[in-house]
Amino acid sequence: MATNPRSLADHFASLPDPRIALKCGHEFLDIILIVVAATIGGADDFVSAAAFARAKEGWFRERRGLRRPNRIPSHDTLNRVFAILAPEPFQECFFGFVKPLSGRLKLKQIPINGTAMRGPSGRRWPATERPASSARGASANGVTLAQVRTDEKSSAITAIAELLALLDVSGARVSIDAMGCQKDIAAQTVQQNGDYLLAVKGNQPRLFEDVQRLADAVLEQGSEGLGTDLQEGTAHGRQEMRFCFVIENVETVGDRELSPRLRSIVGIVSTCVVRGKVSDEVRYYISSRKASAKVFQGGVRTHWSIENSCHWVLDVAFHEDDHRLRKGHAPENMSLVRKFALAMFKEAKANMGIKTKRLRAGWDQAFLEHGLSDFLSK
Repeated sequence: MATNPRSLADHFASLPDPRIALKCGHEFLDIILIVVAATIGGADDFVSAAAFARAKEGWFRERRGLRRPNRIPSHDTLNRVFAILAPEPFQECFFGFVKPLSGRLKLKQIPINGTAMRGPSGRRWPATERPASSARGASANGVTLAQVRTDEKSSAITAIAELLALLDVSGARVSIDAMGCQKDIAAQTVQQNGDYLLAVKGNQPRLFEDVQRLADAVLEQGSEGLGTDLQEGTAHGRQEMRFCFVIENVETVGDRELSPRLRSIVGIVSTCVVRGKVSDEVRYYISSRKASAKVFQGGVRTHWSIENSCHWVLDVAFHEDDHRLRKGHAPENMSLVRKFALAMFKEAKANMGIKTKRLRAGWDQAFLEHGLSDFLSK
């Protein structure tokens, strides 16, 4: 695994210890290391994390110099520490690690969407112990670049604005679903030297009607200057055809002031055939960038592919939706630990899936140690 030039230990060195000093039986950084290493090595909860650490006690003692009679913290200790650990500084440490990574990836598009933080299906949490309801996330290549927690009392639009403020979007295309189709969001993206690709739906009725009317007129006239792209494919038992068209003459859009520097209107017409049943869908987008229909079609697919490269991986490979954490900040902090592990695995060049990489890290100490070499350096 390729590691960040700045050691992981340095990234977490500034993390404030929330414990009472006189009652600390373990080094704070050791607790963080144990949970991170165990998560990378296949542990999905604090019980398995403590078992992982006990199985590798000699390795942890040699590499980190674990001391005191009770060398390995119990699962209850791990749970308590992560429950009282403030998530904000923990996030700063994590995103300090992935920020240089985003520069190395040379990101062309940053999708922003929301993901629920749920516990086991059907579980009824006490009102005071419910996990975070959702988190707005910015991701690229499956690596989470920033995250802002939202709850029932906060606005997703406000969260998107906060998320953008955390990101360096210079030269990148920021794609957001219809919730982010707001004047302020578009303006903020442009001010940060990025370009937006925003879905247009009924939450902006006048803009949606103008875009739909313009698209119908242009398609009916068959304008020669209309950029188009047609893609077809068969996968998972379904046939799909996607026709993309781009309109650059946006002067007739009445609500274009809602979209600063509006330059393109994008339409995607999808036809899907599953078991002989045909379904059609038309989606519209606005963008501050001029590009070909092929480029925009790829941008729309990239936005939704994050479900497979990030959210689906976290659920399937890390069992995120099956977590039973509910105390304090533990659910949110462990969500960051899983994203941290995923970011490290995305850097690993081994030709295998994330789930297999986790198994190998648990079995192959050299593979685990190489990924954590900077964290383990004394």
